[in-house]
Amino acid sequence: MHSTPDIALPTNEPVLTYGPGSPEKAALKAELALQAGQIVDIPVIIGGEELRPGDPVDVVMPHDHGHVLARTHAAGPEDVARAVANALEARHEWAQMRWEDRAAVFMRAADLLAGPWRQKLNAATMLGQGKTVYQAEIDSACELIDFFRFGAFLAGRIHAMQPGSSRGSWNRSDYRGLEGFVYALSPFNFTAIGGNLAGSPALMGNTVVWKPSHTAALSNYYIVKLLEAAGLPPGVINFVPGDARQVTAGIIGHHDLAGVHFTGSTGVFRLLWRTVGENIDGYRAFPRLVGETGGKDFIVAHPSADPEALRVAMVRGAFEYQGQKCSAASRAYVPASVWKELERPLVEETGSLAMGDPSDFRNFVGAVIDRRAFDKIKGFIQDAENDADADVLVGGECDDSKGYFIRPTIIRAKTPGYTSMCEEIFGPVLTVYVYDDAEWPAILNVVDETSPYALTGSIFARERTAIIEATGALRYAAGNFYVNDKPTGAVVGQQPFGGGRGSGTNDKAGSMLNLLRWVSARTVKETFVPATDYRYPFMDEA
Repeated sequence: MHSTPDIALPTNEPVLTYGPGSPEKAALKAELALQAGQIVDIPVIIGGEELRPGDPVDVVMPHDHGHVLARTHAAGPEDVARAVANALEARHEWAQMRWEDRAAVFMRAADLLAGPWRQKLNAATMLGQGKTVYQAEIDSACELIDFFRFGAFLAGRIHAMQPGSSRGSWNRSDYRGLEGFVYALSPFNFTAIGGNLAGSPALMGNTVVWKPSHTAALSNYYIVKLLEAAGLPPGVINFVPGDARQVTAGIIGHHDLAGVHFTGSTGVFRLLWRTVGENIDGYRAFPRLVGETGGKDFIVAHPSADPEALRVAMVRGAFEYQGQKCSAASRAYVPASVWKELERPLVEETGSLAMGDPSDFRNFVGAVIDRRAFDKIKGFIQDAENDADADVLVGGECDDSKGYFIRPTIIRAKTPGYTSMCEEIFGPVLTVYVYDDAEWPAILNVVDETSPYALTGSIFARERTAIIEATGALRYAAGNFYVNDKPTGAVVGQQPFGGGRGSGTNDKAGSMLNLLRWVSARTVKETFVPATDYRYPFMDEA
């Protein structure tokens, strides 16, 4: 006899401290040394089979770009076609599996990651993506664990959402996976995002073709192996590293494309959306498009703001993980009265931030991800150094001799429309505009209209009326809005993440809103005693 299971509400995975003498620190140090001393051969994985097409491409450490960490093989057109075929084949069994059996795979993966796999993922994220120990721990361990555990819980809640029934009939909702396959494209900056982009559709009964970022290939490869260890059947998630344009070209117009799960640039997502639109007549169904894209995230301070709390939020919000977070603070609006007290300690603290190899746990920041990012960020800094409308207050040094290092940089803009106040940089650069205290109401409008994005933002104020005013004026300026806190650090189950406008579809990763995009509900009505006469009572003569 089969009963309907109930998955208990999870608690968030505790963040380990890695303090002196802790067992987790010793374990991670050993894993870092192990991974730094080897070169991993990363295959294409299709239907559970490891393939090694073409000449492999080096994956290097951002802080030491001469050190090869792994070599990844690139899927060609034939491999992409095979991955799609395997996904469609695996779908038949996976989609028919009971939801709790699918959930059990991800719950087991979460427990494996919380235990024996934790430091493997953390070390790969630190060495391959340049994260410090804390940034890796909250990402490749805790957040991914939470995605899997809360995802399983929320899947149960979705399947439990059933309609009412009147006497004589029984109504049911059948939450089916989408008809076809899902294409997942993940970025370099969060290991957990890769696991979630592929994992959430799979949890809900879909099969997936996953194109990882080259610079996150090592940690993403380990996620696939983790899921295999947890019992994920072959072909449910097919891992196809390679050239993004070539892989996408073989997928985006496919008749059975059911959805795209994307995190990356706004420009790329618009191109994907446009291409899907151009191919709309050729699809079996309308593909679901779910994307989290760019951001120009803000901190706006009221004259009543606490300067000390504001300083910490600016430093952490702008410079943790070298500003390479979708949510990182990139522009700040500070009243003149607060700036007088804030400027010196902010500049001094920013200048003192330790930078270097993430294996040295004393470092607060590391290198940016690659040459392309280094050159782009350096260009913004050089422009500010040569522009009369801006002053570089601290940082600005760029050194790519060994790693892609850019010192945390603060630019003071003389106008709120200065380039680095408006354009996405995605690096350790914070631009500050100092406004006259009396301009507070007007500055809220400036914050709202400056950027095409609407991902994260925060307000700092001690006066409640100012908080209320900012919360209302900036209602559509950020999908995740923070009061007296930095605009980063969303936690699964607490702050579902996503933004609107040019920042994406706001389907809130880690929530039921996202999972619902990966099912197509069927309504089933069963009548116990069907009618045997077509006539209704009103048809009888009085």
